[in-house]
Amino acid sequence: MSDPIKHECGVALIRLKKPLQYYIDTYNNPSWAAQKLYLLMEKQRNRGQDGAGVANIKLDMEAGKPYIHRQRSIDPNPITSIFSKIEKKFRKAQEANKALFTNEKWLKDNVDWTGELWLGHLRYGTHGGNSIEKCHPMIRQNNWRSRNLVMAGNFNMTNVDQLFDKLVDLGQHPYEKADTVTVMEKIGHFLDEEVQRLFNYYKSEFNNQEISLKIEDELDLHKVLARSCKDFDGGYAMAGLTGNGSAFVARDPNGIRPAYYYENDEVIVVASEKPAIKTAFKAEYDQIREIKPGHALIIRKDCTVEEKMFLEPLKRTSCSFERIYFSRGNDPEIYRERKKLGESLTQQVLESVGYDLENTVFSYIPNTAETSFLGLMAGIDEYMADVRLSTIDNQNWSKEELRKALNFRPRVEKLVIKDAQLRTFITDDEHRDEMVSHVYDTTYEVIRKGIDTVVVIDDSIVRGTTLERSIITMLNRLEPKKIVVVSSAPQIRYPDCYGIDMSKMKEFVAFRAVLGLIQDTHQDNLLDEVYEKCLAAKANGTDSETNFVQLLYKPFSASQISNKIAEIITPKNTRAEVSVVYQTIEGLHVACPNHTGDWYFTGNYPTPGGNRVVNQAFINFMENKLVRAY
Repeated sequence: MSDPIKHECGVALIRLKKPLQYYIDTYNNPSWAAQKLYLLMEKQRNRGQDGAGVANIKLDMEAGKPYIHRQRSIDPNPITSIFSKIEKKFRKAQEANKALFTNEKWLKDNVDWTGELWLGHLRYGTHGGNSIEKCHPMIRQNNWRSRNLVMAGNFNMTNVDQLFDKLVDLGQHPYEKADTVTVMEKIGHFLDEEVQRLFNYYKSEFNNQEISLKIEDELDLHKVLARSCKDFDGGYAMAGLTGNGSAFVARDPNGIRPAYYYENDEVIVVASEKPAIKTAFKAEYDQIREIKPGHALIIRKDCTVEEKMFLEPLKRTSCSFERIYFSRGNDPEIYRERKKLGESLTQQVLESVGYDLENTVFSYIPNTAETSFLGLMAGIDEYMADVRLSTIDNQNWSKEELRKALNFRPRVEKLVIKDAQLRTFITDDEHRDEMVSHVYDTTYEVIRKGIDTVVVIDDSIVRGTTLERSIITMLNRLEPKKIVVVSSAPQIRYPDCYGIDMSKMKEFVAFRAVLGLIQDTHQDNLLDEVYEKCLAAKANGTDSETNFVQLLYKPFSASQISNKIAEIITPKNTRAEVSVVYQTIEGLHVACPNHTGDWYFTGNYPTPGGNRVVNQAFINFMENKLVRAY
């Protein structure tokens, strides 16, 4: 993606099914679980580089001994920073007592990070500061083991204000109004109630210590989730650990955010992406299962596992942007889908270059657009196969002409090179933009000046600023006749509210294009009409029922908007003609049939909170308020 955006987060959970001594004896490695969690997190580092955190719980520790450990970091390489500190604990322990370093009892009594239950988190800070306090896992502490709650998640809630008010109604006094805090406190409240219910049930039969053990064995996390999550509005994959060794991973009813799990004789594993599990545990893909929408994977203290429905599943709208860009492309399904996205653009690209492949050079924006590029070239090859067949059927061609036609191949060059190491220390906007323009470089002297058309594919175009300030300017220096920018994703028209840093309307180049078209066609009154509708709906509490911003796009075709976008992203003094080709909604659904969450492109939000957010985002735009809409 040429426009960098922050998005989502990643989770990783490991529950050892056997005593620690088993892993010491089998793998000669007391830190086996820590190393596996490190792998899970490293293989998901694409999901968050602002910070990371790890928590570990030791089971059945004596009272007075620490059994919950947590480490968080916002260092430039937070995963390495955390696990270096964990590894240092093991190294010091080994140096201190080599004889007992392979003894489970001694390790658990004397060394941190020797527990059976692990939770890791990778953070992208879509909003707010990047302080260490914002990093997951979060801990809700209590002297009752079963009331301790450790949580981490990939989620954003659209109704934080309502959830906060409900906490206050329950008698709580939350220290912060943020979705992470409100979610944890809401679940924590009902965890407390469930523990209290069990205590009251057994108090006439057992003493307090015996009751505590009964609670740990019988704690019903499914009931806790069903009571606490029923009014959540958002996309989420939330993981929680209790101090007694139980755990859960809960997924939203629409399946917006991803979550997968794997189990064998040694471990239970959960992660946000399948390839991470496959790599870390050498699992077969068909052994890695998806947690179903509205379901939670419940891991009990005794290691029995059950996937249970805690909320009624709604229409499945798992995030299509996961498939286009966010998730790692080595998942075989995602790889096939991204190729299909590129292939489905073939006809539009051919039309944009006037079918003149002899004078066209194809390239892509590194690195995530490469797979879509391969799909596009596969589509071009299919077209060329048809051309060759028709050539063979033509009896009037000379042998030389026929040879030339059969040997023709589209020209492919690596024109755009990303310098990932380039950083700018300049702070003022004017000169920082100049430095940013050099993040990309090009290969010179491969374009025939004034003759060739350059086709360059990106996986998506959000703001268009990098195209305008860097890529098109750079390609224009090669002096092509025409530059065609291709997006494997449809036009991004609407804000996200489920965990991606796209919440302000004017940031979207598609929205800016519509504003330009409204002005060009003298329909300025349309902005005021939509603004009034948004205000009225907000006043009467119906702003979650309708996305009024869709009315702004209705008068214009997708091609009109694409043409206007081309105008916007074309820098002054650009000699080459510039055009933009976008994926169609139909093409998206054909390529990703099982992932229909397309609200970024269509405005069809899967939860009521989405409509409320987009309407508020437009109000903010009209009132010139540069704040998030939720």
